[in-house]
Amino acid sequence: MNEAGSHHRNQPAPPPVVFDDLCDPHRQPVRPWLDLRDDEIAPTVIDSERPNYVVWSSLWPQCPDASVRFDLAADRGGTDLRWTLYVDTSLLDTTVIAHMRHRLNELINANLRYTYGQ
Repeated sequence: MNEAGSHHRNQPAPPPVVFDDLCDPHRQPVRPWLDLRDDEIAPTVIDSERPNYVVWSSLWPQCPDASVRFDLAADRGGTDLRWTLYVDTSLLDTTVIAHMRHRLNELINANLRYTYGQ
């Protein structure tokens, strides 16, 4: 797998909270954020170390070998969160990869972030 994209942004919640939300996106029904589209499936956690990192399986059935790693670090009362997308770039068109990166950014740096009040 090749790194196909990465993005870093601060989340206002502390690392243990972000970690729990990434491991169980539906744990807080009053603040849903993992709004999947018809061409996406819920990821499973394939590796993690509390509260340092979480690795998800693919969100995209058409690319089942993809994975997403989230690295978390405490910073300014919140969490420095970096997601990194890994895919076999030789099998995918650049527009598909761009779509995957856009969706991750939307889910993590918009939807999840907004649930923390930002």
